[in-house]
Amino acid sequence: MARLTKRVVEAASASGKDAFLWDDEISGFGVRVFTSGKRSYLIQYRVGERTRRKTIGSHGVWTAETARTEAKILLGKVAHGEDPVDDELRASLTVADICDRYLTEGLATAKEGSIKQAKANIENHIKPLLGKTLVTRLTRSEVQAMMRDIAAGKTAKVEKLGPRSVSRVRGGKGTANRAVNTLSAALTLAVDDGLRPENPAMKVKKYPGKKLERFLSPEELVRLGGVLTAAEAIGVENPYAIAAVRLLILTGCRKNEILKLKREWIDTYHRCLRLPDSKTGAKVVHLGEPALRLVASLAQVEGNPHLLPGRGEGTHVTNLDKVWRRLSKSAELENVRIHDLRHSFASMGANNGDSLPVIGALLGHRSTKTTQRYAHLADYPVRSAADRIATRIADYLDILPDIDADAAEPAEVGILSIAPTADELESGPDPVLGKAIRTKWLDARAAAAFLGNTVGTLQTYRWMGTGPEFTKIGRRVVYSRDSLILWRDAGSVETTKVPDLRRQFFADH
Repeated sequence: MARLTKRVVEAASASGKDAFLWDDEISGFGVRVFTSGKRSYLIQYRVGERTRRKTIGSHGVWTAETARTEAKILLGKVAHGEDPVDDELRASLTVADICDRYLTEGLATAKEGSIKQAKANIENHIKPLLGKTLVTRLTRSEVQAMMRDIAAGKTAKVEKLGPRSVSRVRGGKGTANRAVNTLSAALTLAVDDGLRPENPAMKVKKYPGKKLERFLSPEELVRLGGVLTAAEAIGVENPYAIAAVRLLILTGCRKNEILKLKREWIDTYHRCLRLPDSKTGAKVVHLGEPALRLVASLAQVEGNPHLLPGRGEGTHVTNLDKVWRRLSKSAELENVRIHDLRHSFASMGANNGDSLPVIGALLGHRSTKTTQRYAHLADYPVRSAADRIATRIADYLDILPDIDADAAEPAEVGILSIAPTADELESGPDPVLGKAIRTKWLDARAAAAFLGNTVGTLQTYRWMGTGPEFTKIGRRVVYSRDSLILWRDAGSVETTKVPDLRRQFFADH
């Protein structure tokens, strides 16, 4: 060992393998002589039980004295518990690196759906736009630019996965907001590790979100109930899919909570569902009488544990979206998603005067803020109190007009009761959604036989825009028995006149 100087470093040589010369004044400071003749200064130190080396720089670019000064600084950090090698590696981390770490570490305890969504945001949007950017150099303006690009559709693409399968990646403002949220969560790791003093995605102003709070009105519930019964009566939809729709609106559950429901989770004694897992963890869903009767009416498929079995062995109903689109179209429900059935359940409770904590408990909300969206509906007790007080005062003031109680019309439209009667309870399970679904439905052939006509006659009626009222369920046309009776008793256009109407139609056109 000797004090490293320019003469000593340049005189050193290596044969067969690299050689190391160590300074006798500063422990851990040395020079590495490669067999190629290249020389570089370095430090060597221990972290725990590991020996680590960090290169300072090449001889020629660094002199022995400048390298000695840098070695003192680095070894001083080591003495204070720092690791220069680790610091260098961490400083070279990119946004892609920190996102990958977030998927494995930050989401270690997250649910499968959350991991899948975060991975999609990272792979489809964040990495293509910011993946190569160093975490330490990422700015808020770059995050803002990423959000604008995603909203503009710059990351949208269509990939063919197979002969009949494609993957569509869409942009838009909602996707841009979700990508920023994912990036912000990943950058939190960088802040925790001391790579950054702050999170540049935290204060990015995102696009205003659209709060979709669509609630079904009593009239819409009646129409939906009629369509569900018609679809079930003529067999145009999977009966378990129809039962899924009914359960969603009778319980307020999320879609997958009902579709994945197993019979062993149903506690009939305590009238509830005991879900081992959900979006907010394990929870208990209390069931009303109509929901209990619906559950009891569903036939079990041997060997299948699910309440709503699918076509495959041991599977459950999955593709409910297509069924819902057909049903909602037939019921003339505009802009109603499956999730809006959950909102409708909650809004009914709010309108009936149930408190927000009770509604939150029924829906399984983890945060009271989530239930606040129904606060504007929960004013029934206030309206009722205002009505009672004002009526009492007006009575003292003698300013209320006399009203014939028999002639008075109700001030509010009431929803048809879904509670079963005593006779219905004795007759066994009757999964219903209001009185409307007890309507008798007939397909075109049965309706023609009921009227004493032919199927062609009914088709001509529809073509001419006349005839009894009908409903379309998918591609099937159905008639309610009530509408057929009204048509028959009203003495409408007789069957014998239909050919004349058809000839007149062609004559006019």
